[in-house]
Amino acid sequence: MIPGRLYRWAALACLAAGLAAGCAGRTSGGTNQGAEAPAKAIASIQDIGSDTLVNLALAWAEHYMSDHPEVRISVTGGGSGTGIAALINGTTQIANASREMSVEELAEARKNGIEPVRFTVALDAIAVVANPANPITGLTLQQLSGLYTGVITRWTEVGGANRPVVLLSRESNSGTYVYFLEQVIRLGDPKGKALFSPETLLMPSSQGISSEIQQNPNAIGYDGLGYVTPEVKTIAVARTAAGPFVTPSARTVLDKSYPIARPLFMYTAGEPKGAVKAYLDWVMGDGQKIVKDIGFVPLAGGGK
Repeated sequence: MIPGRLYRWAALACLAAGLAAGCAGRTSGGTNQGAEAPAKAIASIQDIGSDTLVNLALAWAEHYMSDHPEVRISVTGGGSGTGIAALINGTTQIANASREMSVEELAEARKNGIEPVRFTVALDAIAVVANPANPITGLTLQQLSGLYTGVITRWTEVGGANRPVVLLSRESNSGTYVYFLEQVIRLGDPKGKALFSPETLLMPSSQGISSEIQQNPNAIGYDGLGYVTPEVKTIAVARTAAGPFVTPSARTVLDKSYPIARPLFMYTAGEPKGAVKAYLDWVMGDGQKIVKDIGFVPLAGGGK
């Protein structure tokens, strides 16, 4: 999906450049007077960061540029940490993040004279996924914490088959990794010190997790709702053993019944202006119509 979107983005950018060149030198009546009028300035926006957000950011950029050929938006992933680092270093106008900036990151940005401004641009659920052959249908947050810290090592301990548990995770630069660590493994305790089991396999992409889950009946993983495929089994999650056990969906994110839901962010260096402000206003307005199509949850209200 990404390469196709990138191809269409390139085509739109070329089309915009061609239109600008073709219109130069024409009067309002369409007559070429021999003197070329200056081409309309192209505004360029760099948008870097979260791999969770990258497909949605690409879709937004594609749609926006089709209506605003005077704007070029370059979208790349690399993880929330990569986007935030680029914002701190002044090499991007927008940093996509599936987590909040840390106290240390905020301090580093301010040391560089940058005051990050956070915008909530969509909502997401972190889905817990397993192989369809796994008989487990529901897990509590405490059980997930036990699994991912290595306290629980066999599926029989949570009502499954007598098989070893294979843990899959995103890499540590991922905002999804950080959120899962803080909210699931540490159960939301800001003073918690629990860590991922050293046996956890760190996967470089959402596609890598999905592929491994499909091949390995013992594996368990987690990913953003927009990356869950029909080939994997989604596990219902409960806050406690008393339930309810809830599967992730737009409805359960909005009504807050699903326990592992989060906002997705775009950060700017100070209050956005010009083309960046216009783009973010569109993202949180008409751009919300695209969110559900990509598998995420549109904002109920929107805003910072």
